[in-house]
Amino acid sequence: MAKMGILALIIVFSICTLLAGVGALVPSDWQRAHATFYGDSDASGTMGGACGYGNLYANGYGTRTAALSTALFNNGASCGQCYKIICDYNTDPKWCKRGSVTVTATNFCPPNFALPNNNGGWCNPPLQHFDMAQPAWEKIGIYEGGIIPVLYTRVPCRKRHGVRFTINGRDYFELVLITNVAGAGSIQSVSIKGSGTDWQPMSRNWGANWQSNTYLNGQSLSFMVTLSDGETRVFNNIAPSYWSFGQTFSSLVQF
Repeated sequence: MAKMGILALIIVFSICTLLAGVGALVPSDWQRAHATFYGDSDASGTMGGACGYGNLYANGYGTRTAALSTALFNNGASCGQCYKIICDYNTDPKWCKRGSVTVTATNFCPPNFALPNNNGGWCNPPLQHFDMAQPAWEKIGIYEGGIIPVLYTRVPCRKRHGVRFTINGRDYFELVLITNVAGAGSIQSVSIKGSGTDWQPMSRNWGANWQSNTYLNGQSLSFMVTLSDGETRVFNNIAPSYWSFGQTFSSLVQF
């Protein structure tokens, strides 16, 4: 009986491990788009970006990332979302590779209204377009092709370890970058609580950066994060009372 109990625990633990970081998001229907690439063969040119994730290597995003066109970027609300992308081999067998790649949205591909939508203005509205990190793009496309037709579906993000919070700003202005978010990936709302305050809503400043205009120095900080699929997690006392601007705090909690 004891062995059966241990076996049951192992099975439950294995199932929980497999489901960790999947969340409630259900993959979307497949849709058509196009994809180009940028950032060099090592993706070094993709660092930074409109989502504010900074060094994508250090922050766990690696080389499987993409900049989204206006139609997909949603003024930064799509930052952190994950997409499974395949090349539309039936449409362009010359430049397509079979297989798929999953990327995280980390940047914005701005429109170029000086060029037509079908000749250089790939990210112009209303086009759905992925400007992918070159190593990710080359998983599904042949380099010389430059641009390929793709099919994509939004999928749950899988991340290692917990959600991270980087606190920047100054007195009366906390600018918090939230990274390494699994599940739906993109954040709908954030609230902050000091050890001496109630919960207070934060506002999106830009990309994945959220701001508070409350003086919270000397207080331990907690965060309540709700993703775009409605999943909510509370990160209690993630930053101790002696936190200072510029520090990053990693949690044990994930979506």
